[in-house]
Amino acid sequence: MSDVLLEIHTSALAAMETKPLSFIKVATALADDEIPRVDISEEALCIRLADDRGNGGALTAVWAKALTAWDFAADPSWAPGIGARTRERRAAIYDRLRFGDAVRKALDSAVPVANMPGATVIAREHTPWYTPERAAARTFYWQAYEGKLRSKGWSEAAIASLHEASRAVVERLTNPEQEARRQAKGLVVGYVQSGKTANFTGVTAKALDVGYRLIIVLGGTLNLLRAQTQRRLDMELIGQENILRGADPADPDTLVGVDYVGDDEDWDEFVCHSGRPSTLQAFDIERLTTRDKDYMSLAQGIRALEFEKHSPTLPLYDPVNLHRAAARVMVVKKNKAVLTKLVKDLKQIHGILGELPTLIIDDESDQASVNTSDPKKWEKDSTERTAINDLISQLLKLLPRAQYVGYTATPFANVFVDPGDAEDIFPSDFLISLPRPEGYMGVQDFHDFDSPPDPAQRTVANSQEEAHVRSIYSEGDDRLQEAMDAFLLSGALKLYRADHKVPDKPFRHHTMLVHESVKTDDHAALALRINTMWHQAGYTSTDGHHRLAHLWTADFAKVSGARAADLPNPDSYDELRPYVSRARQLIAKGGNPVIVVNGNSDKYFQQLDLDFDRTPNIWKILVGGTKLSRGFTVEGLTTTYYRRTARQADTLMQMGRWFGFRPGYRDLVRLYIGREEPLTKTATADLYEAFGAVCRDEELFRQQLTQYAELVDGFPQLTPAQVPPLVAQHLPWVKPSARNKMFNAELVEIRSPGKPIEPAAYPTDESALCRNTKRWGPLLGALSPELVSFTSPPKVAGAQGTTFSALTARVSHSELIAVLSQLEWEREGIFQPHLRYLAQLDGTLAKVDDWLVLAPQLTKADRVEAIVLNSVPLSLVRRQRQPGKSSFGRIAGLEHRAAAQWLIDSAVDVASVTASNNGVGPRTGVALLYPLVEAKLGADLSAVAGVSQGKADPAKLAMAFTLIPPKSATDSSRRLVRFQTKDSTHIDAPIVATPATQ
Repeated sequence: MSDVLLEIHTSALAAMETKPLSFIKVATALADDEIPRVDISEEALCIRLADDRGNGGALTAVWAKALTAWDFAADPSWAPGIGARTRERRAAIYDRLRFGDAVRKALDSAVPVANMPGATVIAREHTPWYTPERAAARTFYWQAYEGKLRSKGWSEAAIASLHEASRAVVERLTNPEQEARRQAKGLVVGYVQSGKTANFTGVTAKALDVGYRLIIVLGGTLNLLRAQTQRRLDMELIGQENILRGADPADPDTLVGVDYVGDDEDWDEFVCHSGRPSTLQAFDIERLTTRDKDYMSLAQGIRALEFEKHSPTLPLYDPVNLHRAAARVMVVKKNKAVLTKLVKDLKQIHGILGELPTLIIDDESDQASVNTSDPKKWEKDSTERTAINDLISQLLKLLPRAQYVGYTATPFANVFVDPGDAEDIFPSDFLISLPRPEGYMGVQDFHDFDSPPDPAQRTVANSQEEAHVRSIYSEGDDRLQEAMDAFLLSGALKLYRADHKVPDKPFRHHTMLVHESVKTDDHAALALRINTMWHQAGYTSTDGHHRLAHLWTADFAKVSGARAADLPNPDSYDELRPYVSRARQLIAKGGNPVIVVNGNSDKYFQQLDLDFDRTPNIWKILVGGTKLSRGFTVEGLTTTYYRRTARQADTLMQMGRWFGFRPGYRDLVRLYIGREEPLTKTATADLYEAFGAVCRDEELFRQQLTQYAELVDGFPQLTPAQVPPLVAQHLPWVKPSARNKMFNAELVEIRSPGKPIEPAAYPTDESALCRNTKRWGPLLGALSPELVSFTSPPKVAGAQGTTFSALTARVSHSELIAVLSQLEWEREGIFQPHLRYLAQLDGTLAKVDDWLVLAPQLTKADRVEAIVLNSVPLSLVRRQRQPGKSSFGRIAGLEHRAAAQWLIDSAVDVASVTASNNGVGPRTGVALLYPLVEAKLGADLSAVAGVSQGKADPAKLAMAFTLIPPKSATDSSRRLVRFQTKDSTHIDAPIVATPATQ
């Protein structure tokens, strides 16, 4: 029986694809006499939406697709000035649909507004060409990909977010139909294990539709990784018909040389276009590589790159020819021999390459693609061009219409921070930072960056660390046995949930990663130890089950109860016990639960049978080194045991394989990692804190990019060539590739109206610390002895309504600047861009009258007080410098900063200064001041601070601060960052020669 109401709603929404209109009018016009009379009122829609939840949700899905598309629409004419993905945009949609309150509430419940950020784009100016009309004119492959994602269970919001992010890349490429040759080069920064492949598949689909006819994907340094990328593109985009190329799946004689058919259990899941695309008013795709065969040579030919022109007298890029030509796609390993063959073949092709719109996608672009960038070689004034980098450069020269887009998860990778290679793959045109995907489990899920500072108040419910992180040191035990027990328990819980139909599909893989060393001998010894421990663990004995029951009660039951109460969870270990037996059998299948992964060859990986795409169930413990730290995706990773150290920030980030999507089991994820033992281990031994430090830098950098991405008067505040000096604010080792080079862009000023300024690179030299402390003397002496109470606003996560006391002082703007302008820093010039801005708030840029200084006092239980110079007694604050760096992590307490921010935010709304906001008016700033002691947990704070007779030693303190200027502290330009160019004759060059060598 047909669903007439669904048909009417589907037709009406399809008719309103470009913009919402009065729904009742459109639906009535489409409901002709042949359609039985159906109630299409708002009341009927509300009733149907309520019933829809238990009936497959077909009507909800139709409305979800339409509402989400309108929510995400970029600057639509029907909602001028109303931001995407906001309550205001949704209200505008309902207004145009002429809906009342009841149906609005019903739709909001069924299809909530997707409150997610968009991609951040830092780019040079470009000529807009990829208009909505142009994009909508040809959508064959994008629609195929979109449909595949929907069938995989992607939400409409996730698909719309991908559509938006991939569009941001394509619109920055060159118009493939334009006559003038132009190469655009860009970098897309995602998150580790966050689905970057999904983005570049979307970019490929849109690029193909719009006219790019050669796609070269550089996919990994191992054939296993290359084959995974090939299969992903074949399955989700290229599709069955392009793979078969006319072969009959039912006739084995026609399938010679055709991959997947007959030996890939997911063949039926490959995109089906319902016919050869060329017969459906689209175009075919010819694959120049297959699942098992990398680029060998164009034996099939040079002819494989011969494009037939519908009109021979016109160039290929002319629309008459371009949109009738078949596309070529190849997924190529980043290997010298393979790329050399490709370059050699292209050199033999004449004429057409100059007309061929090409897209080169470089996956993991910071691996192998960039020039060697060794700090030791900087000192020798030399750089080395790697073989892969040279071959990519040759590809770009041979394909003058090629666009280069690199993908990486480490924004501080050499391809970005070392722009000495500006002539080839430096992202000179655009840098796009992808938003954190919905459902992604990343650094914020393992660190308590936004929690109050008191560890005693943390629980598995409010602390990410308490829920997921376990120190590997515990009274002499390295907890490897416990980690293995956790792996077995989590596998049993997965099986339990699968039996209870959550998630919809069974958990396919279940893995544990053990990462201790890069030495292969160590791997063999560790694997032997784990294998021995497994067989001696007594998992079938009473003692073994008693140990597992204790871990379940003490750990998993608590975390799952607090964080996954909506998922099936056993009421007792006895209920879980049968699943423990099944999980043990799966892990020990073949007699050995351990696989060592440390080889360098494709043959080695083939022997491991670790193809997560083609192998049905991999339930194993993986032991390895660098091969597990980059590119190789460990599917189903639930337990990680991590002891290895690394010094490079990007290496640390790439080793974070525990990041990723964990649908249905994120509460089961455990990270056993090296933690500092108070008073016995150095700070650099705390691997967990090292990860946190790197991630802080990355997140702060992403925030800066977002802040400066806003256009001012239609022009960018920041271009890719100006980004390296910003990174240098975070990482002191960032520098051009040779001593005779320098950054062309010099960061002059950073404006922060209404935003926190929190420098962290305080001196390590005690004499400098002492001089700085004495410079704060006049302001310290101004602090009142009377405590004032402050409360953080209730909506701030981690600091909801927290009340604290502080000593206060009111100082003039000139008094504060007098102190700030004298301070010394660990790195010269790091505070200068902020100081230039603050110094102008005397009326030059804007007028700030005074500052409210707060010296927060800790709770009495934690308070260690001391007089600093001539001050009243102040709370000393414990902080540690980030591992391997001179800078501290977060300075201000979350609740302190939230309260200060509220004072600034509320000041603009008060007509007169009152006691209710502590006298903070529209021209008053707020400063948080902390006498900071560098001390580890457990250390005697008084002793470290040199407290004698109630007074702290000025040389043992870093007088740290956070400043929040008033929102009014800016001019009408709204520009937040300012640069000056050192060599204006090379304005787009990221680096230039030093004056002595010019």
